[in-house]
Amino acid sequence: MTGVVRYGIVGTGMMAGEHIRNLAVTRGAMVTALADPVESSLGWARSALGDRADKAVAFSDSTALARSGLVDAVIVASPNNTHRRVLEPLFDAGLAILCEKPLATTIEDALWIVDQAAKSAAPFWTAMEYRYMPPTVEFIAETLSGRIGELRMLSIREHRFPFLPKVGNWNRFASNSGGTMVEKCCHFFDLMRLIVRSEAVRVYCSGAMDVNHLDERYDGRQPDIMDNSFTTVDFANGVRAMLDLSMFAEGAENQEEITAVGDKARLDVLIPSGSIVYSPRVGYLGAKRVERRVVPVDETALKVGTHHGSTYYQHQKFIAAVRGEGPVEVTARDGLLAVAIGTAAEISAREKRVVMMAELGF
Repeated sequence: MTGVVRYGIVGTGMMAGEHIRNLAVTRGAMVTALADPVESSLGWARSALGDRADKAVAFSDSTALARSGLVDAVIVASPNNTHRRVLEPLFDAGLAILCEKPLATTIEDALWIVDQAAKSAAPFWTAMEYRYMPPTVEFIAETLSGRIGELRMLSIREHRFPFLPKVGNWNRFASNSGGTMVEKCCHFFDLMRLIVRSEAVRVYCSGAMDVNHLDERYDGRQPDIMDNSFTTVDFANGVRAMLDLSMFAEGAENQEEITAVGDKARLDVLIPSGSIVYSPRVGYLGAKRVERRVVPVDETALKVGTHHGSTYYQHQKFIAAVRGEGPVEVTARDGLLAVAIGTAAEISAREKRVVMMAELGF
């Protein structure tokens, strides 16, 4: 495909606004259609489009958008539990798709999406923005280059703010979101697989809702999403990975910290400071030889998003795939496997036991 790529956006809430701002600075991209059953959400999207709003036709659902003939590619940013229903007419129309994480809230729905994506001639991309933060990209490249030797341990810490309000506060309940370990942490399970280069075999998660949302009620129901957890994941190649999550730690200097430890050195990346810290082994009495540098991020990318520039860089890769100029880097299968590990973590926390991935068919 050459020329302008016409985008539709299904689900025009908060994340849609970030996509719109990023598409505005993506060469050759134009938003031509919006779909959402909630008028106020469509209003947010129109505001984000600014003087380009009159070029985007609004629809109430993805079926009407898909039939319109107005789009070449679609971004799905609707609530997690709607993805399968929203995607069906988009697949039928043969459109290129970027689907926000998590791919689905259940393994069954995620498997269906993988099957449909495999049958489609158009690109299907699971939106995993955290892969594309420039400091994280550099961290992953150095880890995989062998600079730390053979990777043996990987740890990820995200200490951040609570879940933000959504339309109808749908994200307060695991039945809508898949649960915190699926909704939020699929990002990190995806990063684990990407860095470890192996598949998970067992998962243990200890977590609870201890601080956030305790006094909230929706139709008499109290939210049931975890706000903190520790999760360990054992991979088939012997590498162990850990996730430390707190969603009541917004005062932390860095929101994400990732550490890879090999048999020769340790490597850290800190977000948003952008620092990469290399610490080689020096022996029991050796003098430490720490190397530190900051990875720059394009100011435009930072300005139009809230994920340390990653949404911008992801969009450059996606539009290249739509044009046939680059590969799909995050497949539907990648999305499925991140959901599967998150589902195992949810079960583990709820039942207080180790979950073997084989129990879930993986």
